[in-house]
Amino acid sequence: MGLLSSLIGLPLAPLRGVGWVLEQVVQEAERQYADPAPIHRELAELETDLLAGRITEEEFGLREDELLDRLEQITTGSGEDLASGGDEAPASSRTHDVPPFGELCPDGPALQEGPQ
Repeated sequence: MGLLSSLIGLPLAPLRGVGWVLEQVVQEAERQYADPAPIHRELAELETDLLAGRITEEEFGLREDELLDRLEQITTGSGEDLASGGDEAPASSRTHDVPPFGELCPDGPALQEGPQ
């Protein structure tokens, strides 16, 4: 990046910083949501509550179904990016399609041959 573009872009630096922080927060939230360990913990606590008589079997069944559905979403991969509907790949796995050199510069092959 040139000196002039750095100076012109300097006022936008705080906005880029805020954008980066928000992206990190979203990635961490998605990572935590896709972690099956808390669901297993909740299932164990739910069973303990049932055995101790703190909840009824009906409540247990409803909550267990919810947790098992969520666990199934995570383990089948459809829960990886639920915030965006699962259609988009996570930011860390995205790749950008770059056209071949000849499409960017029509004289590409001529430049590769060297001076004449």
